[in-house]
Amino acid sequence: MTQGRRPIRLEEDPFDRVAQSPPPRKQSVRVIIQPGQGSPFEPFLRGFFDVSGQQVAQHKGSFFHFSEREVKDLAMATFAFSFAISIVLHGGIFGMLSLPMGVLLGSLIRSTAFALAALAPAFVLHELSHKYVARHFGCWAEFRADPRGLKIGILIALAIGFVFMAPGAVMVAGRVSKKENGIIALAGPISNIILFGFGLLAGGFLISLTSTSWVTDLVVFWLWGNAILGAFNMLPFGPLDGRKVKDWSEPIFWSFLTLTVGLVYLAFSGKAVLLLEQVSNFF
Repeated sequence: MTQGRRPIRLEEDPFDRVAQSPPPRKQSVRVIIQPGQGSPFEPFLRGFFDVSGQQVAQHKGSFFHFSEREVKDLAMATFAFSFAISIVLHGGIFGMLSLPMGVLLGSLIRSTAFALAALAPAFVLHELSHKYVARHFGCWAEFRADPRGLKIGILIALAIGFVFMAPGAVMVAGRVSKKENGIIALAGPISNIILFGFGLLAGGFLISLTSTSWVTDLVVFWLWGNAILGAFNMLPFGPLDGRKVKDWSEPIFWSFLTLTVGLVYLAFSGKAVLLLEQVSNFF
């Protein structure tokens, strides 16, 4: 898996170190710097920094290792994202002001729990897919939250009742080819496609057991979240997954972009609900 790669020094956390003066570009080496160094929207704008001769970390520890910081960052980003969704469900600050304080607190807690169940898996498993495929190729990979991006995202949700958040990203350090880099990027959208299909099957089964409206809402939000996250990340711009997939393979890029956009159409056209009804009738 790592044959032919130069032996390199293993560091405890390579993402706490940012290169001061990067050497000339070399396509086969990619280092992503730690978020939070500039704009609050840096995870959407951050590019790859190609480095030659730089000592970067190679993963040699447990495949399922999570550092203490990574667990903290994942929890913080997941909760902040879910809380922002909860705010949007209340119509932002203007919708929240119309509710008594006691009612508002209880409603925020319930809707945040709803968002955690319906949408957090789409975000968390997307990021972990990048992490574990990168580790499969011998890289060191850990999630890093962007606290400034999380704060700005919550403020935007409050102000306009819309979620635009830069929660963070999986930081990868290691030597990868263009193909490997494309596969690492594609792993995230593929996880959302799989979760969309799982939502149709498991959601249809749950709906067949109960006609409770919140169950249907939970499943529909699950489908919506995975469709949007998968399609958005397949866009071929900036550091998004689609750009790296397109650099590797145009046919694969267009195939998965078409598929994820198709899932968005199913989720928002009402056809996904019809599919859910058919699956529930089957059970």
